[in-house]
Amino acid sequence: MGHDHSHSHGITATSKHRKRLIAVLGITLAVVLIQVAGALISGSLALLADAGHMLSDAAGVFIALLAAWIAARPASDARTYGYQRAEVLAALANALVLIVISVVIFTEAIRRLGSAPEVQTDVMLFAAVLGAVANLVSLLILRGAQKESLNVRGAYLEVLGDLLGSFAVIVAAVVIMATGYHAADTIASIVIALMILPRAWHLLRDVVDVLLEATPKGVDVQMIREHILAVDGVVSVHDIHIWTITSGVPVFSAHVVVEDAALGARGADRVLDKLVSCLGSHFDTEHCTFQLEPATHAEHEAHQHA
Repeated sequence: MGHDHSHSHGITATSKHRKRLIAVLGITLAVVLIQVAGALISGSLALLADAGHMLSDAAGVFIALLAAWIAARPASDARTYGYQRAEVLAALANALVLIVISVVIFTEAIRRLGSAPEVQTDVMLFAAVLGAVANLVSLLILRGAQKESLNVRGAYLEVLGDLLGSFAVIVAAVVIMATGYHAADTIASIVIALMILPRAWHLLRDVVDVLLEATPKGVDVQMIREHILAVDGVVSVHDIHIWTITSGVPVFSAHVVVEDAALGARGADRVLDKLVSCLGSHFDTEHCTFQLEPATHAEHEAHQHA
């Protein structure tokens, strides 16, 4: 017997914040154009690296927006959860792009070590400061939404990396202006590459957890089991599964063994209501399905999970 407490599949965490992402996309693209021009004029690899990273951010935000639109399409018999996983796939693409960008930047920086060309620091500094201001604005736009969606979090982390990258370029420009040490530009490029990689790996790990249907972070399965067993009439619980369809959409299912007497007239409804209320109030999991089994039938069940 199943009891589905929530059937809403249309609104995902990312789709709620489309306007924020669109604003960040516009800001990022504008700064990319300025930084590319500045890099070409000044000859700064660090500035070009920062521009390349911001371009990947812009591509990631665009993918996230496209995925949010796709994910909002209604479910069908062929795809019972609709296209909500499209957001997770977009986050996967963002992580992979970040890794590639960091490797390319690092390789080019290593190649230039020992033969760093002269850099026009005034142009380099101006473009870097402009990039830092734009990234700070983007961070403020995304800060309130980044905890709700992998895609928004990915964009937030990328913009944070851009801000740190802009600071690295600013420091390099100041060092070159003060000392004439042009290798500071190459060193800043390496720093940017090293800052990108850990964030990309963290995002990739979160995406893999979702794709492997791992238990969501912060969810204590044993505690959930104890709450279910505390419901009147419940004898035992098995085949507990908790996973995530997409950001903000956790799903729960379990087989619950109930005393035969508790399954009498309207008894099953009362048990189900208590179970659903427990999951929704204590664990923020509203989309849950329970299979109720009479205690006399439990021995015929093949347990697939604890």
